[in-house]
Amino acid sequence: MSPDKIVLKSNASLFSRSDGLSDKKGYEFLEHTADAYIAAYGRTLAHAFENAAVAMFDVMTEVKKVDARLEDFVEAEGEDEYSLLYNWLEALLIKSETKGMLYSKFRVLHMEKTAKGLKLKAKIWGEKFSAMKHLQKVGVKAVTYHRMEVLKKPGKVTVKFILDI
Repeated sequence: MSPDKIVLKSNASLFSRSDGLSDKKGYEFLEHTADAYIAAYGRTLAHAFENAAVAMFDVMTEVKKVDARLEDFVEAEGEDEYSLLYNWLEALLIKSETKGMLYSKFRVLHMEKTAKGLKLKAKIWGEKFSAMKHLQKVGVKAVTYHRMEVLKKPGKVTVKFILDI
């Protein structure tokens, strides 16, 4: 086959989603000098939060190598969308560290307004960390509010945040 006839196939199917974003992986890493600056996208706020979680774990390891073997649940609350995003990612980070787990699949089951603000319930899937299987990229020390944004347009939500690494 001549070089001009070679077709490269994408791994886009690894990130296929039911939220209309199957042509992208749902997030990107933005330029930042010392930390991980991330923009995560979705059709809804819930989908953007799911992609934010995938992005956070992609900072730590290759999420495509983390099998969704074990199921768990996470709940988070916040007075507004910013604090809910912060608390969601922080809850995932704490669960990962305390249980020795890596997660690769996230599904926000329910997001609602409450008297105190907002609350979400989600299912998460992953597996125990294995040094033989999971490449260690960088550790995430904390989620920050610095430069955090929640941008809403019809049919598209973008959340931006920085992880302290």
